[in-house]
Amino acid sequence: MAACKHLANIHPVPPKTPQGCEECLKSGDRWVHLRLCLTCGHVGCCDSSKNRHATKHFHETNHPVMRSFEPGETWGWCYVDETMMKLPREAFS
Repeated sequence: MAACKHLANIHPVPPKTPQGCEECLKSGDRWVHLRLCLTCGHVGCCDSSKNRHATKHFHETNHPVMRSFEPGETWGWCYVDETMMKLPREAFS
């Protein structure tokens, strides 16, 4: 997995909605997996989910790096550089 140029700017952020996808919780929809924005703490559903809220969040905000919000997973994705990476311990609070 390659590193991205945005990796130096990430920091641990508390999830805004630790119980699930922010938009799906509001609308009553379901999700498959969750992603956490490492800029603002937005929790969105993955691209395998019907609504793809994590990717929509990137397109609305340009926040570049998210991480899996699934238990035990330590990978992240940079939307700008289109690369997956193993995240440093500092990305998790």
